[in-house]
Amino acid sequence: MKTLTKEMQAAITPAMALDLLKEGNKRFINNLKVNRNLLQQANETSDGQHPFAVILSCIDSRTSAELIFDQGLGDVFSVRIAGNIINEDILGSMEFGCMVAGAKIIVVLGHTKCGAVKGACDHIEMGNLTALLTKIRPAVEDELTTTENRNSSNGEFVEKVATINVKRTVKSIIQRSTILKEMIEKGEIGIVGGTHDITTGKVTFFEDTIIEKN
Repeated sequence: MKTLTKEMQAAITPAMALDLLKEGNKRFINNLKVNRNLLQQANETSDGQHPFAVILSCIDSRTSAELIFDQGLGDVFSVRIAGNIINEDILGSMEFGCMVAGAKIIVVLGHTKCGAVKGACDHIEMGNLTALLTKIRPAVEDELTTTENRNSSNGEFVEKVATINVKRTVKSIIQRSTILKEMIEKGEIGIVGGTHDITTGKVTFFEDTIIEKN
């Protein structure tokens, strides 16, 4: 697998970027990872990087974006934080990744059985974690189909909240970043939300969150 160059990155459209991630995930779940010389890639990217995607995912040890999408060094910007939430620093990082470094798609990736989402469902308060979980609480409140057992013991409820949390984050990125919104409207970048099943490894993208142009 060749290391991405500026020319290769420029030729990738937002739609192509999403396809690259889908293809990589298929390789991952079928244990058909591309053979890469990572040391060579480290050398080839030492003077510059040209990733095609910015992926916001959880810190969960089972959800490494490079692994589950079968990507190498220099391919993706990986932003990781508990509950895949956003703040000003993460938005700034995304703006850098897209406007300055040329990435073509933003992915907000949640996952099944997320501990941060469970914590928000249970109204956990613990040190600095309290402030982080408050950013997920609106997703808990938005889930109106479950009337009983609205806590982490209800696995179905947790997954519904996790999905809402991802979709809220996608909308928040567009609402809170004028730079990214304009790039999306011009078709320069795309954005999508999805979830990673930690049992099967499969990533499912939410069709109603996909904004991309060829």
